[in-house]
Amino acid sequence: MNNAFRPADILIPNKNVNINNWAVIACDQYTSEAEYWQQTEKIVENDLSTLNLILPEIFLENDNVADRIKNIHNNMDKYLADGIFDEYKNSMIYIERIQSNGILRAGILGMIDLEEYDFSKGSTSQVRATEATVIERIPPRVKIRDGASLELPHIMILIDDENKTVIEPLENDKNKMQKLYDFELMQNGGKISGYLIDNDKCSDIISKLDILGDAEGFRKKYNCSDILLYAMGDGNHSLATAKEFYEQLKKNNPDKDFSNHPARYALAEIVNLHSPALDFEAIHRIITDADTDKLFSEMTNTLGLSETPSEQSFTYILNGIEKTLYIHNKNSNLTVGSLQNFLDKYLSENKGKIDYIHGTDTVRNLAKQKNSIGFILPDMAKSELFPTVIKDGALPRKTFSMGHAEDKRYYIECRKIK
Repeated sequence: MNNAFRPADILIPNKNVNINNWAVIACDQYTSEAEYWQQTEKIVENDLSTLNLILPEIFLENDNVADRIKNIHNNMDKYLADGIFDEYKNSMIYIERIQSNGILRAGILGMIDLEEYDFSKGSTSQVRATEATVIERIPPRVKIRDGASLELPHIMILIDDENKTVIEPLENDKNKMQKLYDFELMQNGGKISGYLIDNDKCSDIISKLDILGDAEGFRKKYNCSDILLYAMGDGNHSLATAKEFYEQLKKNNPDKDFSNHPARYALAEIVNLHSPALDFEAIHRIITDADTDKLFSEMTNTLGLSETPSEQSFTYILNGIEKTLYIHNKNSNLTVGSLQNFLDKYLSENKGKIDYIHGTDTVRNLAKQKNSIGFILPDMAKSELFPTVIKDGALPRKTFSMGHAEDKRYYIECRKIK
């Protein structure tokens, strides 16, 4: 097997850079909270910062997007020309993130081979999307990557390492490693430390990942024919953007050899699905402006709903009634999949709007509105992720949330992609 994860040439700002103001949160967070990004600008002021190298998605549809992207590209070129980075060739970094709740999340930073990644539903590639990729979200992001001399990762990829053989042993070795950074993250982001992994350890990590992806063992564990070694956790659209940009480069330059081109790869952090820091929370549904009686009747018939227990269930809230029903005609490995498949078809043919809600109290409040119905879904067990992606393909959009916004990845490391 050609393992998709490997060492990278990693750039980290040198000691002359204020690392506290350098690191800012992933661009796809706080997309409805302009005040968060305004506060980040105040904190950073005129310091060197990854804020100058990214486009927060809250601004993605602003009129000045083209100017912002041009400034991002110029800032990248300037930072490189000014020599603000130390480069660690053919390396991996062991990362310890203390989340806002005090729990440690460990990971390894390296790069993913985009030749081994396919985000389309039904993919059998070694690296796969876990949720449906919204194709319309990719072109605006490709514009940022096209012309960029650097990439900054907020991509987090999950491995199913129940026996904790790959990442966790590094905690005992970190005192022997070179510490690259250790600091508090702004805006309630917790604390992060990074340690340089030597070449021997990098080889050992790849060997252990190869064992996880051993064809015979994997097929026996999951009762499948195709090996899924890496499942997307966060940053699905960022990795999809890197893939699309790379494919466009190949298409536009058919006579060029891209086998070792830097655009073939994308920086990413792998994290163990079984880390105690990872908490999968359900994302609930609210339907508004709908003929709720018709919706409920068709849903009951299509999904075979009743109060007789079965393995899939959800709670609905309608006209002040809150009740749990069980699905007897399931069409997905998960409750959310069976429900979403029905809702997608129903809303394509009938009046109604859907929204995706964090928190059961919010669903209950919204369901009080006229012509509205709320659905409270069960949390997805970690053990269901890999089997469901293997069986059903990418999960329905908004299936689960992996941690709180402030605990998402912050930008620290970079890599040249030209």
